Amino acid sequence: MELGLVGLGKMGGNMRERIRRAGHTVIGYDRNPDLADVHSLEELVGKLKGPRVVWVMVPAGAATQSTIDELAELLSPGDIVVDGGNSRWTDDEKHAEELAAKGIGFVDCGVSGGVWGLENGYALMYGGSAEDVARVQPIFDALKPEGEFGSVHAGKVGAGHFAKMVHNGIEYAMMQAYAEGWELLEKVDSVTDVREVFRSWQEGTVIRSWLLDLAVNALDEDEHLDKLRGYASDSGEGRWTVEAAIDNAVPLPAITASLFARFASRQDDSPQMKMIAALRNQFGGHAVETKK
Repeated sequence: MELGLVGLGKMGGNMRERIRRAGHTVIGYDRNPDLADVHSLEELVGKLKGPRVVWVMVPAGAATQSTIDELAELLSPGDIVVDGGNSRWTDDEKHAEELAAKGIGFVDCGVSGGVWGLENGYALMYGGSAEDVARVQPIFDALKPEGEFGSVHAGKVGAGHFAKMVHNGIEYAMMQAYAEGWELLEKVDSVTDVREVFRSWQEGTVIRSWLLDLAVNALDEDEHLDKLRGYASDSGEGRWTVEAAIDNAVPLPAITASLFARFASRQDDSPQMKMIAALRNQFGGHAVETKK
């Protein structure tokens, strides 16, 4: 099938390549002309045969809103917009309503896979009507990892981004647990090779995971994380997870504590946050702050 893809950054560019490898046609637009196949949204829409599917992969908030607003004026009834960014699920409901008024379908899709997705595939969580999801399914199949799992139609509009938000909240807590354990091991005199302790956990333990593998990668590059400043930002989804928990009276002590720990990192050079920063850089290519 044909797909229009808006946003060709760290994830979008690799997604374009993976979809093309599966035999589909992708026409990409990005504000950076060096990355783009076309030079405007209008040109992108004009090159796609109807009914069109346009996937938006830009930062959440104002950038996504302005892109969807422009597409709403360019697309035709029967076309579909997919928001694959990290939008808040409440924004999905608004976007679906605005596009439905023009006869345009909407699917929200949480995407996980970071800089490794091109080769490993992307975990996908999508929300929308069964009819709209079916139209996009060949692209979901191209992006997902090989095998039975890795994608899910989570429910109605907003369900995909809500599921991805909870996924990221769990990720916060898992990274925090590894970071706390690493700091404690580094602190005591009796443990003389913390990196090899972490490496030993990669086989046969109940805490083995891809995040643990990435922690070992980070320690191989910088054994004591001396090059990093103990600062870790948050993308917003941890906050949204905690807010949703409050709204639904669901206790989330571990996820909430991990979010607050990141706030603490902005006050001091936290050893734990060095590990969090290293892990975020490993799986997502997120920027790190180095010591001056």
